Amino acid sequence: MTLISQIMQEVNEVMNMVDEDQIDSAEKLIQKDKRIFVLGAGRSGLMAKGFAMRLMHIGYTVYVIGETITPSVQSGDVLVSVSGSGKTSSILELTQKAKEDGVAIVALTSNADSPLGQLGDSTIVVPGATKGGDGVKSIQLLSTLFDQSVHITLDTLCLKLSRRDHTSNSSAKSAHSNME
Repeated sequence: MTLISQIMQEVNEVMNMVDEDQIDSAEKLIQKDKRIFVLGAGRSGLMAKGFAMRLMHIGYTVYVIGETITPSVQSGDVLVSVSGSGKTSSILELTQKAKEDGVAIVALTSNADSPLGQLGDSTIVVPGATKGGDGVKSIQLLSTLFDQSVHITLDTLCLKLSRRDHTSNSSAKSAHSNME
């Protein structure tokens, strides 16, 4: 078996364990009349940024926490927080504060019982291996399997949102930068 085949087998194993009802629950929170914020550290943060970009392409008002032009999160907003372990202190602190301020939380983590998983108004469990050893075991380094699976999970959520909102591929393409 090639490395590519092994990696694909791992991703398929994790994705078969992601509960699509949890994605549907998150879909209900993400609405065009709400501001959406994304949060993650390291590679999880990169997956969150990719999700933010795709949300922008399909017509959402979206911000990345930590960027210089990001406004403050307020009651009525939605925060999508990503942490494989669900224990990353910087993510937990900001997510907890947002929750206390009346922000709806969508949590993505490998462990529903983690502190982040417990904060979610909607929690999507992506059980790919994390650097802490949670989730489906992997031949890949650190949290690679979690990150790959989060990317696919969030792209699935975007596809569901675009279908719900009747956003066509050509409409999304018009919001896509010509500079990429």
